[in-house]
Amino acid sequence: MASYQTKDIRNIALMGHGSEGKTTLMEALLFAAGAIDRQGRVEDGNTVTDYDAEEIKRKISISAAIAPIDWNQKMLNVIDVPGYFDFVGEMMGPLRVVETAAILVSAVSGIAVGTEKAWDYATKNNVGKMFIVNQMDRDHADFMKVQTQLRERFGNSVVPILLPIGEGPSYHGVVNVLENKAYERVNKGKPKEIPVPAEMADDIATAMEEITEAAAMSDDDLTMKYLEEGTLTHEELIEGFKMGMFSGQICPVVPCSALTGVGVAKLLDVMADFLPSPKRAVYKGVNPKTGEEIERACNSEQPFSALVYKTIADPFVGKLSLFKVMSGTASGSGNIYNASCDKTEKVTGIYVLRGKKQIATQLLNAGDMGAFSKLQFTNTGDTLCDPASPIKYPPIEYPAPCISKAVFAAKQGEEDKVFGGLARLMEEDPSIKLEKNVETTETLLSGQGELHLDVIRNKLASKFGANAVLQDPRIPYRETIKKTVKVQGRHKKQSGGHGQFGDVWIEFSPIGDTGIDFEFEDAVVGGVVPRNFIPSVEKGLRENIRKGVLAGYPMVGLHAKLYDGSYHPVDSSEMAFKTAARIAYKKGCMDANPVLLEPIMHVEVYVPDEYMGDVMGDMNKRRGRIMGMNQVDGMQQLVAEAPQAEMFKYATDLRSMTQARGWFTMSFERYEEVPSNVAQKIIENAKLDEDEEE
Repeated sequence: MASYQTKDIRNIALMGHGSEGKTTLMEALLFAAGAIDRQGRVEDGNTVTDYDAEEIKRKISISAAIAPIDWNQKMLNVIDVPGYFDFVGEMMGPLRVVETAAILVSAVSGIAVGTEKAWDYATKNNVGKMFIVNQMDRDHADFMKVQTQLRERFGNSVVPILLPIGEGPSYHGVVNVLENKAYERVNKGKPKEIPVPAEMADDIATAMEEITEAAAMSDDDLTMKYLEEGTLTHEELIEGFKMGMFSGQICPVVPCSALTGVGVAKLLDVMADFLPSPKRAVYKGVNPKTGEEIERACNSEQPFSALVYKTIADPFVGKLSLFKVMSGTASGSGNIYNASCDKTEKVTGIYVLRGKKQIATQLLNAGDMGAFSKLQFTNTGDTLCDPASPIKYPPIEYPAPCISKAVFAAKQGEEDKVFGGLARLMEEDPSIKLEKNVETTETLLSGQGELHLDVIRNKLASKFGANAVLQDPRIPYRETIKKTVKVQGRHKKQSGGHGQFGDVWIEFSPIGDTGIDFEFEDAVVGGVVPRNFIPSVEKGLRENIRKGVLAGYPMVGLHAKLYDGSYHPVDSSEMAFKTAARIAYKKGCMDANPVLLEPIMHVEVYVPDEYMGDVMGDMNKRRGRIMGMNQVDGMQQLVAEAPQAEMFKYATDLRSMTQARGWFTMSFERYEEVPSNVAQKIIENAKLDEDEEE
């Protein structure tokens, strides 16, 4: 594939709400540009960017996939980004390496939650934006209604650069407002120019006025001229439009139908002619050797540097590291330096990806995108650079996981296969986490939603032949006592030869702080328990508090005072006193009003005002306590405390309650006593589990 100069490259993330036609539009763009001979369909499982087995089965995009499009001597690197919120992690890498987010909106249903989220994420990453109003061929399509919604919701930066000719089944062409020319689609070849419909004159004049005002606001000199003369020349208008696109002050809107192809070629024209190239970009990083802040211009004359925005882990093809050349040029041979992990990597080939197809190339200039194969140490978010001029860019930030499941191998003996496969999948998707819970000894797989975790489990089976089982995690309950008791623990056993004898009196009392597991006090006087056996008593207690007397959960907040006892000069032993301590522990703690404790989580929920009532009501149903409410960045923040046991499916439920507009953070706060009615069920379930194990 030919190398493109930085000024001729456009990097675009195709974003928006789930099932609004992003993958279908990608097919239409590729087909219009002649990159593919036949337009695939999501329903048929034959599209370029939805090639994974899970994507074909579920008929949704799961992973971000890139497809370069050569149009009018420009290289359009378009990344198809999943719209479902469970796969939000796939949005983070592309947004670090594109200059424009092309946000799809339905011409029928208008703004959706995914539209708002795509806008917010693009704004946060300082990425320019454009809106594509898709599905113009459908009944009840209404471009002007959607355009008005977009302008009201996102401000006067939203301006239509193309207007539709007809709507619904009669949609057959577009008018380019800047050129004042109309085009209709023909079956083969480029769109045909036709006369501008007379009835559209008012709409074109209004759109032209909005564009002129937006272009004038992109530059101080243009603003002054516009205020003084009330007009701009065509050249000034075009230049102002491009400057506004680069700075994010202008957000063009274009109509199209991905299904029929109407408007697609002119959309490609807009992308090639008006979307910003990376040539003006300057990237900030640090020198990994000195920590000094440095900058790199996106220029092929600069030293080489690249950011890895995605990893594809394939058991057959090997690992592919997808990157953007931030500065300099990338070639298919030689050594490069990974500044993120301080390792040198050997390059054995460089490719351009179109979906799953790898196209070998020799050189990529600054701003372009490609892939290295089989890099040994490199992961997503790493910086690759020239060893002689090292730079390290900030890593990609991923959203914290909001749901966790305990993961087990379906068959005994396949643990290595399962967890090895998960480690490979974590290279592909850094928004999942795998960690061992020390308290419950379970390994927890955490992700962005139930669908996300289910996809991971299925990928594990299809890619690595490893079958895993996902279950709700065990809650790390604890037990403690509420009153002080004195109890004797006596162990006596006679047999042939030496017997066993140990006798202790222990006072058990609550410490009052469940953050302290256990305190042991030696209050023996007069040698009633020999000094050499006292450590055995403490050891016996410490071993046994791992299992509480109610449901087998660890005992905490327990003070044990050894104050009396007796021994036998021949039959007493360390083992006998350990056993005596165990007897005292079980008997004493059962008499000391034992209670069950549960972890209480600190929860912060962020929702728009209109959902506050539902969210508060739901939190109360979860035995949660509302601690306060605040206004944060235009959202309502609800601060609450709730039992961990009630929060497992909260991510799914909150998404449902708020139409996916709400999110939350959660962290451990403290342990609290479980209400008696709830505790009874937990104890019964624990006994049933114990019986099953036996």
